[in-house]
Amino acid sequence: MYLSYNSDMGSVRTENQDKICAGFLSDNVSLVVVCDGMGGASSGAVASDIAANEIYRRISEGYREEMKPSVVRSLLETSVSAANAIVYEKSCEDIEKNGMGTTCVLALVDDKRAYVVNVGDSRAYLMDESGITQITEDHTYVNELYKHGEITYEQMENHKMRNIITRAVGVEEKVEIDYFELEESGNFAIFLCTDGLSAYCHPQIIYESVFNKNLDKGVSDLIDYCNACGGKDNISAAVIAN
Repeated sequence: MYLSYNSDMGSVRTENQDKICAGFLSDNVSLVVVCDGMGGASSGAVASDIAANEIYRRISEGYREEMKPSVVRSLLETSVSAANAIVYEKSCEDIEKNGMGTTCVLALVDDKRAYVVNVGDSRAYLMDESGITQITEDHTYVNELYKHGEITYEQMENHKMRNIITRAVGVEEKVEIDYFELEESGNFAIFLCTDGLSAYCHPQIIYESVFNKNLDKGVSDLIDYCNACGGKDNISAAVIAN
């Protein structure tokens, strides 16, 4: 199993409000948590840092390889919910941090089985020999419009409100979490990223840069590509390959 990740401030922003926590829980188990903070001043960085570290700590301490999938799901969801409560409480304590929050996408890969959770518009993709598919669904205003047939896919990509998210960790007292579970038979990789990368990189660019390639170089090349295209947001990416 292989793991690579990196985060970059981008070409425009003066602070990186993305946060990645990643590592191996055993030889065949990897965990990655990617968060993209939002909020005034440094609040977004505070939210993403709290959430990513808390989620990673709870899962890494609680996970056992013999766990049933239903128990794993509970562990992942309760970890995100716990982080939500902490970020929300912090935002209520400090008026300058009121309303801060963060997206979250995480992947726990145990041999051929992958567990994925997301809140917001940070994405997870599955890559295998047949190509790349998006696992997660963006929790955004424009995606809701698209699903209801009010705008086209092309209009969604360039909509002036495309950055407005409908779910985030820490903004409200409770958080709604999406959960996905995959079991693969062949070689595969799980790719996670914030919208600072997905805004510039078509999935095929991600696939051609990363799958069956040197992961460190692939992640670095994608970040360089985003910066060359403008780099208007923080850029973060992580990949787990079996």
